[in-house]
Amino acid sequence: MKKIMIIVGARPNFIKVSPLIEAIKKDKSFNFVLVHTGQHYDYKMSDVFFRDLDMPAPNYNLNVGSKERKTQIKEIIVKLNPIIKKEKPDLMVVIGDVNSTLAGAKAAKKNKVLLAHIEAGLRSFDKKMAEESNRIFTDKISDFLFTTEPSAYKNLISEKVERNKIFHVGNIMIDTLLKSKRKYQGLRVYRRFNVCKKNYAVLTIHRSENVENKKIFQGILEAVNEISKKIKIVWPVHPRCKKYKAFLSSLISKRGNLILAESLGYVDMISLLSGAKFVITDSGGIQEETSFLGVPCLTIRNNTERPITVEIGTNSIIGTKKENIIKSAKKILSGKTKKGKIPDLWDGKVAGRIVKILKRKMK
Repeated sequence: MKKIMIIVGARPNFIKVSPLIEAIKKDKSFNFVLVHTGQHYDYKMSDVFFRDLDMPAPNYNLNVGSKERKTQIKEIIVKLNPIIKKEKPDLMVVIGDVNSTLAGAKAAKKNKVLLAHIEAGLRSFDKKMAEESNRIFTDKISDFLFTTEPSAYKNLISEKVERNKIFHVGNIMIDTLLKSKRKYQGLRVYRRFNVCKKNYAVLTIHRSENVENKKIFQGILEAVNEISKKIKIVWPVHPRCKKYKAFLSSLISKRGNLILAESLGYVDMISLLSGAKFVITDSGGIQEETSFLGVPCLTIRNNTERPITVEIGTNSIIGTKKENIIKSAKKILSGKTKKGKIPDLWDGKVAGRIVKILKRKMK
């Protein structure tokens, strides 16, 4: 029986790997070893996701914690090497574009282990983004590249990736969302914040280019304050923002329409998103989740690596300028919402397709 080593490290990884583990268990063609790098060390960003997603405890936890990017990647590789030597996997699976993704990919190649990348080929074409660098390098050295949308396939072909390595399987994140439907629909998390369904917005912000640039961060918060005069906004605050507590206090209105919350677990967050009138975010995954849920999404970035969410979903790329954010929100509040549809193969069956391909190719 072939052995698969699966690397996770951050919230998006947990969401995407949960259905894969379930499909592997169901098929019984592979053994698997789950390695958690500890990139997300906050309880709400890590352990609670394992509970929400019914995931098994990891076989190994590297506990790398928060560090500068290069240091974090190097430490993960150093800690992974002896585990790979001990477990002798036939295949390494990495997901998405976080530092753990790149570290896992480099460790696999160093130890001559086959590499599969789930969510391959996505491109923002913004070379300043660490995630873009992680994606490009991981795709370059992968043996199996599983794509979520047509643009990803085109990107890989334009980068001279061999066609027989690319498999368009759809979005594995939607497997998890559909599996959790009964849970999140029954929760009505918005009630915890004393707001009514479709009468509140949700804000999420975590990218370093938005949070750690004081001018940009200030402009975003000033826009959000202005929008909160028209509609209550629930903001689950990412750990990266918490270190600016004093700065936040000086900018946030005391009127109470901007509701700050702790980071939420997966099911709670999906419940909150599904009940919102619209969402303001810089997250990649939320662009996809809101498109599936049919909730208008305003992405406070200048680009997206998930263009299908704009082309046929409910997502709009609005940049980070204060006036653009306010204008876009007012448009939704006036009733001018973007009607989207769900992309092909976002059907809850992606993990099964991936396992069938690996089973066929790794005989």
